[in-house]
Amino acid sequence: MTTQPPPSKRQKREDYRKAHKDDGFVELPKKKFYRQRAHANPFSDHQLTYPVRPDLMNWALYYPAHVDPTAALDVSREDLDGTIKPLSKDITVADIGCGFGGLLVALAPKLPNELLIGMEIRTQVTQFVQDRIKALRNQNADNGLYQNIACLRANTMKFLPNFFKKGQLSKIFLCFPDPHFKARKHKARIVSSTLNSEYAFAMKHGGIVYTITDVEDLHKWMVKHFEEHPSFERIGKEEEADDECVKTMMVETEEGKKVARNKGEKLVACFRRLEDPPWP
Repeated sequence: MTTQPPPSKRQKREDYRKAHKDDGFVELPKKKFYRQRAHANPFSDHQLTYPVRPDLMNWALYYPAHVDPTAALDVSREDLDGTIKPLSKDITVADIGCGFGGLLVALAPKLPNELLIGMEIRTQVTQFVQDRIKALRNQNADNGLYQNIACLRANTMKFLPNFFKKGQLSKIFLCFPDPHFKARKHKARIVSSTLNSEYAFAMKHGGIVYTITDVEDLHKWMVKHFEEHPSFERIGKEEEADDECVKTMMVETEEGKKVARNKGEKLVACFRRLEDPPWP
């Protein structure tokens, strides 16, 4: 009688993730079954799905509880998943490079009237956050918690304007981004003069970009590039300290918890979107 060999680690991971595809699953996912490299190259040609323009994004797939039941369906606006169903309100908060979703989950009850989106380039990390949100929604079916957060796989360095219209966002979080230490890799940093202009385009006047890192060189880089950009000004330390989102960002991200365990320093800087000057 022949015995079957034990399943490989890869097979165990695949079986676990398949089990979590069940819509009624309530157990929170475990990271060990979502193996992924620490970083991804933003310049690679990843197989990504993105809308041609923001109004062609079918957000109803991510926020089913916020579909507008009174809006008439526009059959001329279709994507790969069928006719687009409008939401009752726009997404206003984006966590770019959301990692394993700690900040998203923590902000969901603190910003109950906002729709928050996590954007992550790594496939398995995105799947983990999506499964985490699905489980949290199932656990809180009676009170409707976590219906206001979602996660999608996206490369915001290339496609941010494809998802958000001008002046849509009120908050953008850039938490512990890849520092890209080598000078020749600085072009891959998530903050630059060009990318800051895209953030300015997507943000409404008065909106805030939140940054945090434990790398001093990267902190100085982000401060320099935002302060040099005409659309942003740095927020004072007193206002920063009173911001509930800053307090949450300091303690709830997975990277932040790791820095705290290692007794490292967390460097925070926040920037307000300024009014555009009048045309001459």
